[in-house]
Amino acid sequence: MDNGQLEEAFLKFRDRLERLAAQTLPPVLSRRVSPEDVVQETMVAVSRDNSPFMSNPDLPLYFKLRTALLQTIAQIERRNLAAEKRDAYREVEPQPPADDDASQGFGTDHFPDTATSPLSRITRQDRHAILHQGLMRLDDSDRAILELRHEEGLGNGECAALLGISEKAASLRYVRALKRLKDVLGEYSEFQP
Repeated sequence: MDNGQLEEAFLKFRDRLERLAAQTLPPVLSRRVSPEDVVQETMVAVSRDNSPFMSNPDLPLYFKLRTALLQTIAQIERRNLAAEKRDAYREVEPQPPADDDASQGFGTDHFPDTATSPLSRITRQDRHAILHQGLMRLDDSDRAILELRHEEGLGNGECAALLGISEKAASLRYVRALKRLKDVLGEYSEFQP
């Protein structure tokens, strides 16, 4: 893919890639790196990439860019969280100074309105891991339609356009993928009805 095609593709998918970056970027990193920065780094990485993956004509262009974006986020995480630098987890957002003395006391603003118990958090993480395993057992076309619909929140028409298929075919693929995922997850007690 030459630079002109690459630039055209990024202009076409820029908003969608920025939304995906905003959804995927860990909150601790969003204070350091913006979704626009992630998309820019992705564009630079793709322009330098000569791998067979990027030159494969059978893969939709958006999936190539999406994969590159997710790889860029992983590199940013390693660079910011795994490096022996200033700890991103200890950074605190500055609080604006309070104008009245009542807000400096021990008011209700200091308590979260909802709290997740450690057991709830572990249960949610376990269910997420099982769901991820189930998704990995699906074939690529099933996983792609589910990711587009549920992770990126795209409609049936948008999915069809990105995958290069008709809306009816996208709808049928989505329903079949959901059924296959349900069958796979039915093997786990966590997802039993």
